[in-house]
Amino acid sequence: MTGFDIKIERGPKANKPIKAVIYGPEGIGKSTFAAQFPNPLFIDTEGSTDLMDVMRFPRPEQWEQLLTEVEAVIQNPTCCKTLVIDTGDWAERLCEAYVCRKGGKDGIEDFGYGKGYTYAKEEFGRVLDKLSKANEAGFNIVVTAHCIIRKFERPDEMGAYDRYELKLGNKAGNHCAALLKEWADCVLFANYKEIVTEVNGKNKVQSGRRVMYTTHAPTWDAKNRFGLKEELPFEYEQIAQFIPDTAETTQEPAGEPKKAKATTSDTRKKKSAEKPEKTANTEAPKDGYGVGVNPELFNLCEENNIHLCDLEDFVTRNGILSRPTPAKDFPAGLVKDLIRQFDDVKDDIYKHCPVPF
Repeated sequence: MTGFDIKIERGPKANKPIKAVIYGPEGIGKSTFAAQFPNPLFIDTEGSTDLMDVMRFPRPEQWEQLLTEVEAVIQNPTCCKTLVIDTGDWAERLCEAYVCRKGGKDGIEDFGYGKGYTYAKEEFGRVLDKLSKANEAGFNIVVTAHCIIRKFERPDEMGAYDRYELKLGNKAGNHCAALLKEWADCVLFANYKEIVTEVNGKNKVQSGRRVMYTTHAPTWDAKNRFGLKEELPFEYEQIAQFIPDTAETTQEPAGEPKKAKATTSDTRKKKSAEKPEKTANTEAPKDGYGVGVNPELFNLCEENNIHLCDLEDFVTRNGILSRPTPAKDFPAGLVKDLIRQFDDVKDDIYKHCPVPF
């Protein structure tokens, strides 16, 4: 006898909180996306939430403080429903600084023979173990991270290509990025997808809309266990049905996901083609994408290839509203100002939606 009770289970675990990694270029809205998870509490390692109306711990200045803050969440099960580490790559910097301080070294490479990276990987594993305990205690866990572009050569093919990767562990021998990807239930890669329009008979890149990729590709890492489409608008609503909320969970089997809001480029083009010629009394959509939004504001966005999430980001980024707010809930006075100054709004949005390299 081993002394252990053996119990065999079958089927998905109901209401199981998730462990998610969300990465992409700076400024794309990773923190804003994470802020829409159920009742989030941020461990903000880089100060990216300073202008956001969210719960946060004091910014950790040392690795030990970050571990203490994670432990505090585990010991206080009612403090939040989602714990967000924002960002993972800045947390790794704290980790490496701790390893150097503990080993009496000035830099991680001073250990020699790659030992410093091995020590950092082992120490980084400690925080992942603590985050797993928090997840088992009922918390959703979200880790955001920046991305880098690296030249990649396949061993079985000629040539090389650029590849988006997690910014963690960008030195040989450092495997923190690999640990983080293995640990997560889903890895979502957010990026800008350029919008090409025809101007005077020539194709011109006008702006970029934000999308997220949910499955692995040669040019990026991504995965999910929910049966998501390979490419989706970078909107929390696209994954909300799979995120448990201890107060009310609406998760459905991965094989039968809810219909996503009609926000993809193809659907938007179809809606645009089906729209009747605009009149002064044009109405906003009755269902799907754009429902509840002021019709004049919605049409201005459609005509200028601006996604509503970019408009919402504009309002938050410029401090017009203190927290992320759906366009359908904008105050009437704000809507009137946006319509009156839409040319300036459009220019600002285009400026902050750069085309990827």
